[in-house]
Amino acid sequence: MKDKKIAFVGSGSPKAVEGLEMLTKRYPNVPVDEADLIVALGGDGFILHCLHQSMGKNVPIFGMNRGSVGFLMNEFSEDRLYDRLQSAEAVQFIPLRLQAVGIDGEASEALAINEVSLLRETRQASKIRILVDGVERMAEMICDGVLVATPAGSTAYNLSAHGPIVPLGSGVLALTPISAFRPRRWRGALLPHNATVRFEVLEPAKRPVSAVADGTEIRDVASVEVQEAPELAVTILFDKEHGLEERILKEQFAS
Repeated sequence: MKDKKIAFVGSGSPKAVEGLEMLTKRYPNVPVDEADLIVALGGDGFILHCLHQSMGKNVPIFGMNRGSVGFLMNEFSEDRLYDRLQSAEAVQFIPLRLQAVGIDGEASEALAINEVSLLRETRQASKIRILVDGVERMAEMICDGVLVATPAGSTAYNLSAHGPIVPLGSGVLALTPISAFRPRRWRGALLPHNATVRFEVLEPAKRPVSAVADGTEIRDVASVEVQEAPELAVTILFDKEHGLEERILKEQFAS
């Protein structure tokens, strides 16, 4: 592992800056565009940012928590870094590609590691038609919104919206309504990971809807298609004793 070129990056928070100084004093540091591996210091939001930056580059990321929750991060320590990287478990994340067409006819695209969500923009509930692989599955849902989550993102916004936690390797995506008014008791669906989900916004001028892929928002959409983008897969490294699969399993039993 010592022959690998490592880039250390931080979120800019005081704790991340402090940790960055400690690590770069002990270990060689190279620019990100020269790195074989990235060590990212911050919180979950920062590692998501790093993952977006590394899409298509085949550079794994080892996160160290210098934020708050740190669900996607490992514990911070300046000791035994090479040993930790050598024994770390690699988890591949396949992002979702959002393809949207606006009310004005303009096409937009964005990528998401966690989820793609559609959200109402005003006080009026949105009306959304849902198709899966070209088949209409719901003619009209009246709601605050709806989202499609990856297994990695199923413990984030999806869980807050009462969606299911999806284990890694399950081969499914979670389709979850956000505060659905009609149909009142619909709780969502589990879809094959390679499904194409299409949302059509009904009455888009009267009931405007935005589409959000992780941190990227596209406002006033008329339709949105969501599907996997396997060619842009990214890799996160986890300490062997604190793997992501175990964390997701624990979340299913958390009180």
